[in-house]
Amino acid sequence: MTDWPDVDVADAEAVAERRDEVVAAVRDHAGRVAYQLARLQGGDYGQETFATGRGEWTVKYEAGDLEYLRFDPKSGSETYVVSTKQPAEPEPLATALADYDAFVAAFNDHVDSLDGVLDDVSTEFPSVETTDAVVAQRDRVLGRIRELCDVIAGELQRYEGGDYGTFATRVDGTRWELKWDQDGTSYLRAGGSGGVYVLSQYEPPSAADIREYAPAFSAFVDAYNEHVEELESDLRKVSVDGAAD
Repeated sequence: MTDWPDVDVADAEAVAERRDEVVAAVRDHAGRVAYQLARLQGGDYGQETFATGRGEWTVKYEAGDLEYLRFDPKSGSETYVVSTKQPAEPEPLATALADYDAFVAAFNDHVDSLDGVLDDVSTEFPSVETTDAVVAQRDRVLGRIRELCDVIAGELQRYEGGDYGTFATRVDGTRWELKWDQDGTSYLRAGGSGGVYVLSQYEPPSAADIREYAPAFSAFVDAYNEHVEELESDLRKVSVDGAAD
């Protein structure tokens, strides 16, 4: 049997409690630094490093609250004075906190250096032109195109039956496709699968695209009319008794 020396084991509870008290106080104070830094940087997430004579301090914040405070001395290992993980050892914590006042002074100097930096920035900006006229012209052109497409969609639905379908043709080498459903026009696209949606259920095309494709829309309507005439011509050749007209 081993005889253990009759020596009392030191109780570290008092040291740990004091360490936790110090860290809590630093967390509260540095949390105010993090809050001010978040306001200054204009975001909920970020970090900033401040140099002192003994090393560098890094403040990282998340949602405006302090996430961690790290001290990186010029010699030796870094210490997380405040962190979301395990607390620092008492000795490196004490070494870091000996430089804490210098860190706060560096932060204050950083804020002071920005004082007045925007004083000479003018808020007299040029007036902003409205897009009312352009939007009105766009809506007028697209409104007329949709009106005619809805007519075509209705006629195609009457002829073909069903709840949806498409009509495609080429205009000067460009493929145009009208897709329709029960509600009318689903989309009108020029240029194939990667083309421009002249009409869609989403955003309208750009003014430049409208200017390019709107003039060709008349030829698309003409192509549809020719398609209908061909259908009528084919039907006129059929007789109920099987004899041609």
